Amino acid sequence: MEAISFLFGVVVTTSIGLFVYLKDRERLTNRTWGLLCLSVGLWYFGRYMRLTSVSETDALLWCRFLYIGAIFIPSLFLHFCLSLLGIKKRKVVITAYLLSFIFFISNFTDLFIKSVTPKFFGYYPVPGIFYYVYLVFFVACISLSFFELIRAYRKAKGYSRNQIKYILLASIVGFLSGLSTFPLVFDIEIPPVGAPFVSLYTIIVAYAIVKHRLMDINIVIKKGATYAFLIIFLLIPSLVLTVFAQKHFFGSINYPFSFIILALFVLATFIFPKFKPGTEKTIEQLLFKGKYDYKKTLSDLSKAMISILDKDTLLAKIINTTTEAMQVEKASILLLNEDKGYYRMQSSRGLDKVKEKEFQLISSGPLIIWLREKGEIVVKEELERSPDKLNIPDMATFLKRLNDMESEVCIPLITRQKLIGIYNIGKKMNGNMFSHEDLAMLETLGNQAAVAIENARLYEDLKKSEAQMRRADRLAALGTLTAGLAHEIRNPLVAIKTFTQLLPERFDDIEFRDHFLKVTSGEVDRICSLVNELLEFARPSEPNFHEDDINDVAEKIILLVDNEAKKKDIKINREYDKKIPPIMIDKEQIKQVLLNLFLNAIEATSENGIITFETGLIHKNNHRDYVQIKIHDTGEGISEDDLEQIFTPFFTTKDKGSGLGLSISYKIVEEHMGHIEVKSKVGNGSTFYVYLPLTPDRNNSFARKNLPVVNKTRGNYSATDSHR
Repeated sequence: MEAISFLFGVVVTTSIGLFVYLKDRERLTNRTWGLLCLSVGLWYFGRYMRLTSVSETDALLWCRFLYIGAIFIPSLFLHFCLSLLGIKKRKVVITAYLLSFIFFISNFTDLFIKSVTPKFFGYYPVPGIFYYVYLVFFVACISLSFFELIRAYRKAKGYSRNQIKYILLASIVGFLSGLSTFPLVFDIEIPPVGAPFVSLYTIIVAYAIVKHRLMDINIVIKKGATYAFLIIFLLIPSLVLTVFAQKHFFGSINYPFSFIILALFVLATFIFPKFKPGTEKTIEQLLFKGKYDYKKTLSDLSKAMISILDKDTLLAKIINTTTEAMQVEKASILLLNEDKGYYRMQSSRGLDKVKEKEFQLISSGPLIIWLREKGEIVVKEELERSPDKLNIPDMATFLKRLNDMESEVCIPLITRQKLIGIYNIGKKMNGNMFSHEDLAMLETLGNQAAVAIENARLYEDLKKSEAQMRRADRLAALGTLTAGLAHEIRNPLVAIKTFTQLLPERFDDIEFRDHFLKVTSGEVDRICSLVNELLEFARPSEPNFHEDDINDVAEKIILLVDNEAKKKDIKINREYDKKIPPIMIDKEQIKQVLLNLFLNAIEATSENGIITFETGLIHKNNHRDYVQIKIHDTGEGISEDDLEQIFTPFFTTKDKGSGLGLSISYKIVEEHMGHIEVKSKVGNGSTFYVYLPLTPDRNNSFARKNLPVVNKTRGNYSATDSHR
């Protein structure tokens, strides 16, 4: 048994040393560790040959051979530890190697080993004078190495600390095991039981050197204990059986053969799980190609569902893909309507008996109750064959509901312990039954579909909330304008009233009549323009992209805000670029953006201030042409801290502000494939830049990914979602 463990040690240590060396042969740590493993391998091989020697001459030869490896272990281990820790002690390393070479030369003389003597565990050396010096040297090198490791461990953090912990614990195991071989040399009857565990030390240290992300040492200890348990209760009995079988059938025991059989057994144990999935996949491709294809299709569907946020598109994708992949004619999905308390059919394919949008199941029905409580797939054929198996009280109603939906397999869609829907699949076209593998895959698909559907519903609710917030923001802006517009409308009405009262007295005055007609006509036109713009802005509308003149859109908004500016004697200067062609925009949404920016600018600007509005064409660094809208005010400016948050929903510095205006504005511009930038400095006013693409490509995902990115510097901030 001991001989086999030595052969095992030879294979393990030399293989590990070569592996670590080849992993990074330029690194000193890897080179020294490779040489250390080679020395341990020589020591192991020498011990095996010495143990199997039948004469003193052979035993002495192999004893000197094993010490070739053992002599260099202390100096190589010291050099390895120092290189790992980045400690430069050149003189210490050179001295250690020099002493090792002296011991190496003396190893072939009586100064190191005088002779060998037989003991219970084979032949052991009779030590010479240098052997005692070597033992002191061994302890000194190992002690110095441990001292440096412990000192480095106390200072280290994170990955380095974990790596040193690995090496410390492994080295303690390894060298305590190695030291168990010395007592018999000095006639102390302690068996060398630890020698086989030296190879375990090399495995752990190699892992610590090569692995970039080390497993927590507690997990390693747990896994190590598990493997040790398996070795004791599985491998050792297997080895004993192999040995006894050889003895029984062949009359003798061949330890190398036993070792090879054990190694093959271990190899098969570790390799089988690695090759099993690939083998299954290959066999399915060759012998069961149709089934493999549908499994791959359903697997691809599971991945695709994550990216679909539109509920109707998602349901259609699930039904179409599964029916085509599994060769099923009929399928349907019912989803829970929480407000009304029933499950309504949302999507279907191939149904004959029911109309999709009219079919529904009440939450208190037997089918829904059972699916909610059990959460298991129902197979109608199994139910009909063994009606008592599921212990369903109202079996007739249960089966009727399945028949109404033409459902052969009913899959519950459950997420967060809640039944949000059911997925029905009809019979296969070829008449085959649904296998256990089919049902397992459908169950997995059902779980993933439930999560995807719930995400789509949440996204739908989010879009509704966003629409409500936009509507509320428009109404808030209208509220701000209402008082000013009432005054703006009252003034021309007063003029019209005055002229109307004077008209009977001066009707014969032609000059007065002409002047009256000119003034009243102009004032009425002005009132109509204001009211029309107000109504158009207030009227809710669906997103509607058309080519529009951005200058004309801006002028209409300035008409609405002009009275607000006059209240503070603020002058609005306009500089329109007449060369800008019509661009594809949702006019009402862009009006909302401009109104928010103008109202913010008016509020921020003190009396007698100036607001400058400019439009122009600009070529950005992402190789696209944009229409630039610039609104500059001479207000107080925005602080750096606030500048970083102005587009954040609900952030506001106003006493009565909602904090939604600019966040909604940015979202609208983003949906136009554009962006907003802000430049501001306290005391010097603020400038908002709105960039709208001259020719947006809404179907080009590459264009969306290459929009200008966040550019935040002192006083210059390009946001991705923020409010002033």
